[in-house]
Amino acid sequence: VSSVLQQTEQGNYRLDLSRSVILPKGIKSFEKNADVDVQLTFKGDVAGAQVAQVTPDGTLMSVRMRYSFVELPDTDYQLRAYHPMSGYLSDEYQDYAMPFDQPLVQRFILRHRLQKVHPGPAPSEVVKPITYYLDPGVPEPIRSALLDGARWWETAFTRAGFINGFKVELLPVDADPQDIRYNMIQWVHRATRGWSYGASLTDPRTGEIIKGQVTLGSLRVRQDYLIAKGLT
Repeated sequence: VSSVLQQTEQGNYRLDLSRSVILPKGIKSFEKNADVDVQLTFKGDVAGAQVAQVTPDGTLMSVRMRYSFVELPDTDYQLRAYHPMSGYLSDEYQDYAMPFDQPLVQRFILRHRLQKVHPGPAPSEVVKPITYYLDPGVPEPIRSALLDGARWWETAFTRAGFINGFKVELLPVDADPQDIRYNMIQWVHRATRGWSYGASLTDPRTGEIIKGQVTLGSLRVRQDYLIAKGLT
């Protein structure tokens, strides 16, 4: 955090241990992951311009960080090598056990595990669909619009031969977004442009997406409205 603040010309901040704590309510345990949240406070001599916009006192900045301990999936996943012309994102690592005539750097496409009940080129139902869950905190009518829009992907998967391969549902009341069993589309407020961000937690050995995470900024709606208005 200190390095990023310095690189972005926000000043020199250092960790203030006396104001940094483990958050008891941020300690959670689920079936396949356990999380610990800590609040780290950084102190600077001069307030950075951007820091001052989001804190009461720009010389002090608190950041919540999460440490996650995640169970890796089984090895039945069929990995796919990355090619730069594919347009995919990738994970990579250096495998020093590779033969001398093979690349040291191993790259694999980031993708969800999606298996057909009946393997092969013919259309088939899937063993387990890719399911994303929408944050119930999204207000109407935006919530319904997001569900309808995201569900368009169901048609694409079906036409690709994966019947019922993709679903979008509202997050169940008793579920927690931190549980890695739930791929999330979260609704957040933040002091930036209204873009959306896609991220994922992946298995570094294979590139398999363990948990997908979409962060949808609430300002995106206002921004898209202004773009549409400008075009018309």
